[in-house]
Amino acid sequence: MGKKCGRCSTRYCGRTCQEYHWKDGGHDKLCKQIKRSGGAEQYNANNKYTEAVAAAVEKCEDDTKGQTCYICLEAVHPRTGEGLVRGCACGDRDGVASGSTGVAHVSCLAEQAKILVAEAEENKLDIKVWNERWDRWHTCSLCEQEYHGVVYCALGWACWKTYLGRPEADQTRLLAISQLGHGLSSSEHHEDALSVKEAELSMRRRLGDSEQIILAVQANLAGSYSLSGRDAQALDLLRDIYPGFLKHYGEENDQTLGLALNYASALGVLGRFEEAKSLLRKSIPVARRVLGEEFNTTVLMGRLYAEALCKDDRASRDDKVEAVAMLEELSPIARRVFGPLHPTTTGIQCSLTTARRKLLLCLRFAIGARVECLISDDTWVPGRVIKLHYHESGFEPGYFAPYQIELDDGKLIYAPDDDDECIRAAS
Repeated sequence: MGKKCGRCSTRYCGRTCQEYHWKDGGHDKLCKQIKRSGGAEQYNANNKYTEAVAAAVEKCEDDTKGQTCYICLEAVHPRTGEGLVRGCACGDRDGVASGSTGVAHVSCLAEQAKILVAEAEENKLDIKVWNERWDRWHTCSLCEQEYHGVVYCALGWACWKTYLGRPEADQTRLLAISQLGHGLSSSEHHEDALSVKEAELSMRRRLGDSEQIILAVQANLAGSYSLSGRDAQALDLLRDIYPGFLKHYGEENDQTLGLALNYASALGVLGRFEEAKSLLRKSIPVARRVLGEEFNTTVLMGRLYAEALCKDDRASRDDKVEAVAMLEELSPIARRVFGPLHPTTTGIQCSLTTARRKLLLCLRFAIGARVECLISDDTWVPGRVIKLHYHESGFEPGYFAPYQIELDDGKLIYAPDDDDECIRAAS
């Protein structure tokens, strides 16, 4: 065991390191603060929490202007002086964030979660109720959607600084470090998240946790490998642990379905689209049946399948039509359930724009082609294609009509779809 500071107990690898840190590393100025905080780890967590809250407040400033916290009913927190955040699906209407629902201070959200978990522990509530209380560290109690981005990160640090002082084997402390890893991933601090999750896996192995728990931690770690650009490493780990999930939890378990989602994503990133499509064809019907059409995992599986359909170099036009149709079906679901600002919603919109562009490259008719267009129930009129990939100001962002057509009577129209129910070759 290395040397440690006699006042604050900060540990060093040796006397030389300790002396350097005192003289040139600033420890002489921080030592009392570290001791008052409860040690170096607690001091660091407190500072990281403060930084994360400031980042979340700044990010949410436009979204929360003129609002008050739904918990304490104040605009500025009376004790911490912090501003407001909003990181769930509350209040989203018609493409914008509106209303005060879901607007809160990170401190208020953290205090709410802390009190609920403490009551569950004190009253020895059953595990189901305890888990519902713990969910307040990551899920909004109003809209029941997970927080995301910088708000999730701030709550992750809040959770970790609350429980890190407990013994290493304490289950609440272990859940807190997992929560921190998720928060860092959500805010795209991928290397930091990777370090936290590797530390958690090492700790749980040292404590002799069950195979099921180790599998779950490995699944989280694989996600961080992928987000950190270590795609081959992520795929190797996912391939190793997926059979274990099927064995211990079965294909209808939400954890197994979540892992299948990550597995398919890793396959897609590495261009192994046939394998990804094969896995998703098995998993999507199960997710729809078990989780429902509107669950985030189900929606994301649909997006991945559509991407695998149209990204494959061997994709046919029918594949691309199917991809666009699937994404067009998922887009309003995501907007309604998660709100327009949620990463799932914006990600689907991005994939839809890309799929539409790829489909446009497979158009059946060239400029100058003679065609017939359906303009009413049974009325087909002749004309000539004069423009491909047509767009005008009233169109939805990212949408291009396949063709603009000049009819034989001189009128200009556009074909909204490239199929025989809308436009066909002239007789």
